[in-house]
Amino acid sequence: MKKFTRILLLAFALLFALTPIVGAVEPYTTYTYGKDGMPRTSPTVYSPVMNVDSTYMGLDKAIDDPRDLFVDCDNNVYIVDAANNRIVVLDPNYKVSFTISSFINEQGIPDGFTNPSGVFANEEQIYVCDTDANRIVVFDREGNFERILGKPTSALFGEDSIYKPVAVAVDQYNRIYVISSTTYQGVIVLTSEGDFTGFIGAQNVTYSTWDVIWRAFQTDEQRKSSAQYIPTEYNNICVDSDGFIYVTSSSITAANQYSQLKSKSSKYSPVRKLNAAGDEIMNRLGYFSPSGEVNVTRQTVSRIIDVAVGPEGTWSIIDEKRQRVYTYDQNGNLLFAFGDSGGQLGNLTSVEAVAYQGDTMLLLDKSDDLFTVYKRTEYGDILIAALENENDRQFDKAIDYWQEILKRNSNFDQAYIGIGRSYYNAGEYTEAMEYYKAAYDTTNYSAAFQEVRKQWITDYFILIPIAVIVLVLLWSKFSKYTKKKNKDTSLKVGRKTYWEELLYAFHLIYHPFDGFWDLKHEKRGSVRGAITILALTIFAFYYNSIGRGYIVNPTGEYSTIFAQAQSVLLPLALWVIANWCLTTLFDGEGSFKDVFVATCYALFPLVLTLIPATVISNVVLANETGILTLLINIGYIWAGLLIFFGAQTTHDYTLGKNLIMCLATILGMAVVMFIGILFTSLISNMVSFVTNIIVELQYRM
Repeated sequence: MKKFTRILLLAFALLFALTPIVGAVEPYTTYTYGKDGMPRTSPTVYSPVMNVDSTYMGLDKAIDDPRDLFVDCDNNVYIVDAANNRIVVLDPNYKVSFTISSFINEQGIPDGFTNPSGVFANEEQIYVCDTDANRIVVFDREGNFERILGKPTSALFGEDSIYKPVAVAVDQYNRIYVISSTTYQGVIVLTSEGDFTGFIGAQNVTYSTWDVIWRAFQTDEQRKSSAQYIPTEYNNICVDSDGFIYVTSSSITAANQYSQLKSKSSKYSPVRKLNAAGDEIMNRLGYFSPSGEVNVTRQTVSRIIDVAVGPEGTWSIIDEKRQRVYTYDQNGNLLFAFGDSGGQLGNLTSVEAVAYQGDTMLLLDKSDDLFTVYKRTEYGDILIAALENENDRQFDKAIDYWQEILKRNSNFDQAYIGIGRSYYNAGEYTEAMEYYKAAYDTTNYSAAFQEVRKQWITDYFILIPIAVIVLVLLWSKFSKYTKKKNKDTSLKVGRKTYWEELLYAFHLIYHPFDGFWDLKHEKRGSVRGAITILALTIFAFYYNSIGRGYIVNPTGEYSTIFAQAQSVLLPLALWVIANWCLTTLFDGEGSFKDVFVATCYALFPLVLTLIPATVISNVVLANETGILTLLINIGYIWAGLLIFFGAQTTHDYTLGKNLIMCLATILGMAVVMFIGILFTSLISNMVSFVTNIIVELQYRM
């Protein structure tokens, strides 16, 4: 027995020794968002490697209250150590190279920082935001003092303005962009010598209806002192290799930020991309506006405090509320999000800054006085390779990489879009449409479909006008036929045929007053004709449900014919019952049958507009869907007017009395519905009560 136990233990030991180490489970979930606004789990893109604290850096004095983190072109790391009033410069391996804490200023006087907040370094110089000293101090790359850029002097800036620089960036033309925590006019722009040239990219301010009314009664002094009407200020900035400026703001109201999430407007976006002139140029082609978390309420929107530019046009923002990173491509599509609060490696307590160091991401933790190093995974490498080949217009290679992404993450819509984009750029529009369709990307699908439609029009250039002419001639002949048939029928004595009763609808919709009069008094219509038109209306709604084109119905939603019948029959029944009940009490001349027949015939315009709109929806582009909306709205308005005038003619009311009765009918519909719901609830409770009694008796017997 002991020998058997030893063999078993040895087998287990051997099994564990031979089992490959797969890797530690990440302390957070990496995910993206689908069109439905729900998160979709993704493979890990950045995996935590290590925490870099003061001990690892080799500092004698520990970092306290770090405010900013920056990586230069040589992968050196700069940390703003605010409590110690110094800048810590690390080599690419995160070992201290030197610190900047004191210097001899331009007057030859020993000087130092006072609560610094931001740092930036290019190939030649280091720029430090000395916040409480109201200045920017410039050093060379070895940390030697060069000059001080004081508060801008300009009438535009204002003598009473408080200057508190908290972030700085410099473009390839040595233009200096400064974020001041107390400046709301936008980004401060300085020349390379520090001369003020103006503000760019000021945030927007709008007024609610109440604000507009209230301001009408305010004095000039009150209006000037109204803080809620002042644009919000920015809190951080970075510049990409092309000189475009990314700025973030955390002072936008939650309600305004929430409102732009789905509208994808830049008006209240917490992150913006500006050109040198200050124009907002960010692409917002994703499902949602780039602003952090998507599945939020007005109270839980993200608080964005920093932005960093990554490889191949990607850029990342950090959410102070969730300790999370959100990374987007140059079109504003969310590529991945990760991060969480906690004490495990990879989780943060109070994220403060983000920076890229090649294929590594660094996140600064303000509370723990360290930064965490995240290494890009194989999945992340494939993702960047796909974007790289796409940017280099190597579309065949890009497709291969996107296919590799899909093998690892079939829920990643951007991979489908990437393949579709590659096929589109290669001129293979039909294939592109299939992949765009898989990602519910109606915008790009429309662009590809436009090319397919253009080619189809070219191929059938001669047949299209012929088909149009044939359709016009057929409709013209049918219209003449219905006109002649209705004219002949008007002279006919006795019962009308079923076909004549149906054709009469074409006369009634164009001549409502005569039409409804003859419908009642001359017996031009009938219950069977009304039921047929009602059935056609239900079919039109059902066909619209199942036959709409992809662009107007990307998710493929549809209803059963029973659901469509219910949606038509229920309001029709409520209208007919309520109208007949009320008009009977107020001298209405129409019977229940008259009201029913007139209402059904009045629905005929919906048949004439819904069916063509459904057919057209399969050939329109995204920017042409307004045609469908207009056509369908015409049908609803047309039918509504016919119902109104039909009731007036049927009951022989004046215009004013009919208007009052129609409003009363709508109120009556609500009452009937309430009574019906109440009665149904009562019956349900009675059935439940009797059932419970029977069950109780069965148990007791």
